[in-house]
Amino acid sequence: MARALEGIRVLDFTQFMAGPYCSLLLRELGAEVIKVEVPGRGDPERVSMPLTEKREALQFLCRNRGKKSITLNLKSARGLEIARALVAKTDVLVENFATGVMDRLGLGYEELRKINPRLIYASITGFGHTGPRSLELSYDMITQAMGGLMSVTGFPDSPPVKAGLALGDYLGGFNTTIAILSALYYRTVSGEGQAIDISMQDGVWGVVLPERADYYITGEIPKRYGNRYSHVTPFGSYAAKDGYFVICIVTDPQWVSFLRVIGREDLIGDKRYATRENRTHHPDEMEALVEGWSRQRSVEEVLKALKDAHIPCSPVPTFDQVANDPQLLSRDMVVEVEQPISGKVKLVGSVFKMSRTPGDRRFPAPALGEHNVEVYSGLLGFSQQEIQKLKDEGII
Repeated sequence: MARALEGIRVLDFTQFMAGPYCSLLLRELGAEVIKVEVPGRGDPERVSMPLTEKREALQFLCRNRGKKSITLNLKSARGLEIARALVAKTDVLVENFATGVMDRLGLGYEELRKINPRLIYASITGFGHTGPRSLELSYDMITQAMGGLMSVTGFPDSPPVKAGLALGDYLGGFNTTIAILSALYYRTVSGEGQAIDISMQDGVWGVVLPERADYYITGEIPKRYGNRYSHVTPFGSYAAKDGYFVICIVTDPQWVSFLRVIGREDLIGDKRYATRENRTHHPDEMEALVEGWSRQRSVEEVLKALKDAHIPCSPVPTFDQVANDPQLLSRDMVVEVEQPISGKVKLVGSVFKMSRTPGDRRFPAPALGEHNVEVYSGLLGFSQQEIQKLKDEGII
């Protein structure tokens, strides 16, 4: 089947999470991704926990499927020369080194655009390449903190809490991918490449502020609401007799339906609760109303009553229940990938369900330097003797 990005070559200088996730998305949409790794060591995530029984890092397998791995010593003059030769044959370069590293290596955008004016050069850093924090080192948790996510996550009486996954990294990867796709389209119109500067802090703040934009009007510092929602209620996780469930009442008609479900028709028309805005002023009363009804019933009974009334709701499943959810399985969101070392490994499938050019993640992750001969011989025309010499000299 055709792939949306077929014919696009990506030179991947990334490691750890945000950058590899970006290039993974490009690969699953059909691009050729050449991952450049340090000879003898590779991406540090190759040894990250957790591991398969055969000692392969599962996170590396997840984020590097289908890529071609080459090794190249960028600290050597010959290695830099080879890197520039690869850039000349590349559509997109992705890197997530600290600000200034690629410039010091002689591989910054201004230098490489002289070699390849059509190059799309994407950089992912914690704080971007401009501003007072641009030189600070960062990891996901730092960007969650500095992007404001931790200030609004958790319960009111608890310390600040990060998201349960590396959200800053994933947002950085998503945002860079979107920017690259936009730049590729612009290049088809103008013939020009460009530099992309993605800040993970920007990405986190970009999804935090819309939920708390009233700060700039009221000056009130947003609170942590736990499983509640700041501007809608009842909207969150509530207790039943044997577990928890989620209910999302957004519209006033849904509120009326809910009152009928719980037998509180006497509150229909009560001005304290009649509108979405008014209900937000009474979150404790809303929680007491919901749980006064739900704690007398099982999760199954609660959900049946709510669904029969067309009120959005769900259980709160455990991780193992989600991992075996028939909805996710029916959409191929768990796929088996055959790794040469570990054998069959279950990993996440592609979210890109498209009628003509769907995403595909059913590829194994590469061994370190697995594609050295293919790339250096096939793309740059090096002979077997030249490749062996580069290996002997520690350049690849």
